Amino acid sequence: MGSFDLKSGYYIGVDVGTGSARACIIDGEGTILAVASKDITKWEPKQDYFNQSSQEIWENICYCTAQVVKDAGVDPKDVLGLGFDATCSLVVLNEKDDTPVAVGPDFDNSYQNIILWMDHRAPKQTKEINKTGHNLLKYVGGQMSIEMEIPKAKWLKENMPAGQFEKCKFYDLADWLTHKATGSEARSFCSTVCKQGYVPVGVDGSMKGWSEEFLNSVGLSELAEDNFRRLGGVVNENGEYHSAGAFLGHLTEASAKELGLSTNTAVGSGVIDAYSGWIGTVAAKTDKIEEKGDVDDPDNVTHRLAAVAGTSTCHLVMSKDPVFVPGVWGPYRDVLVPNRWMAEGGQSTTGQLLHHVITYHPASQQLADEAKKQGISKFEVLNNRLEQLQKEQGAPSIVYLARHLFFYGDLYGNRSPIANPAMRGDIVGQSMDVSLDALAIEYLAAVEFIGQQTRHIVESLNKAGHHISQIYLSGGQCRNPILTKLMANCTGMPIIMPKYIDAAVVQGTAMLGAMAASKDQLTLWEVMCKLSGTGSAVLPDEAGSIDKKLLEAKYQVFLEQTERQQKYRKIVNDALGIED
Repeated sequence: MGSFDLKSGYYIGVDVGTGSARACIIDGEGTILAVASKDITKWEPKQDYFNQSSQEIWENICYCTAQVVKDAGVDPKDVLGLGFDATCSLVVLNEKDDTPVAVGPDFDNSYQNIILWMDHRAPKQTKEINKTGHNLLKYVGGQMSIEMEIPKAKWLKENMPAGQFEKCKFYDLADWLTHKATGSEARSFCSTVCKQGYVPVGVDGSMKGWSEEFLNSVGLSELAEDNFRRLGGVVNENGEYHSAGAFLGHLTEASAKELGLSTNTAVGSGVIDAYSGWIGTVAAKTDKIEEKGDVDDPDNVTHRLAAVAGTSTCHLVMSKDPVFVPGVWGPYRDVLVPNRWMAEGGQSTTGQLLHHVITYHPASQQLADEAKKQGISKFEVLNNRLEQLQKEQGAPSIVYLARHLFFYGDLYGNRSPIANPAMRGDIVGQSMDVSLDALAIEYLAAVEFIGQQTRHIVESLNKAGHHISQIYLSGGQCRNPILTKLMANCTGMPIIMPKYIDAAVVQGTAMLGAMAASKDQLTLWEVMCKLSGTGSAVLPDEAGSIDKKLLEAKYQVFLEQTERQQKYRKIVNDALGIED
């Protein structure tokens, strides 16, 4: 352990999600003293187009940081470290003066200068990029996702007014936040490697990180000019790149004043929000799980999958060596820890899927009325109703209630392991029943889908060479006992939940601030072990239970549904001579 004393100060984490900005302040033992949040706007000027504003996001962050310092009763000078995480969204600025640049489709509205991660405006550009078959694509699961930055940048070049693209520079949102805070142009490996096609120097012959050949082949030669200056430059020439939490500098006088902090505050290299979920979960301890050897041995992380759940879910696992998994992003080197690799799977909709099911069913208003009447959440109403239905029907388990309903929920495409944005949902076994009970069972089937698809992702990772045996879940889904038990039984693995289930991401980001304050005296893993609290666990049933038998049988149906949908789409596309 390094010599820096974590207990000497306080640390703030800032998390910018899809719908809100949050800040939390922790003490030197990892206890969260205060949390504040403020909603941010998501514009949808056209279907599948999603924009945000860097100005609004920064203003809301400043509100949150000042609020947590006030609520915790902490002297701003005692806040020694600050970390940022954010969605993997593309921020566009004028290169000369850092002013925001409009990202369209209204190119006169420069207030909207961020293309949000979930934006799907660039299917044409994504296909063209992937058709190059360039070697670096193997480090993003074999093909770039429509949600990554390079397809978005290509769309901008092809749609911006003449001469505009050449005036721009580009940041992943987390990197723009550290730039705004410190003035540093340093970029994070997390943002550039995971979402922008950067291959760290030394990996597979990479000399500069960025590939001029690749950018030229996809029609983005402007981004290769002057040693890739618009993307962050080249190491030891005109650019810096860092793993998570590395010290970048202190707050500038201007940013310190806006944030309600001081220039004593060190800022660490940022990460994509899901990766902060990994930081905030996988060092949690629980007495229900036995580890081989020292519980704080960093090698233990290689069999821990972080499932960072929210609107979507990201699945993250670390390995000592690169493991290539078809349909899974990565392997990415250095993004969290130097010389370690990360793989990133994911589900495009999980929380959003459940929201959709309960919002658009004919019985949705009845559900809302019942939740209001009882003073509980809609999910609690449904879970309680499922328990009652089990008793009324004499069913051996709750899962048994949906035994003949086969729900496939890729309503917004498949992120992994199929990696096909054209995938959609289907339901087999529907009746004309539109009652609240029917909604409860359809909701149960959607929850089961989340568990089965998690198994699909984990099996794909392990088949390729990972060794996952535990799942560390964070987010509001941890509060859903039906979901956590289903996930455990679908995967056959324990589900471990951190001390702060709703704040695991933002707490993990505060840990980046703590690491930055140590100025590299502490490793990220050391900080995580010191600041992570005690979690809880949900264990799978023993083999041979009714639910295990049922879920195993339905998993075979699940796999068949994935294959049949692709087969049916191909039959139609071949007949019409088109592609997805």
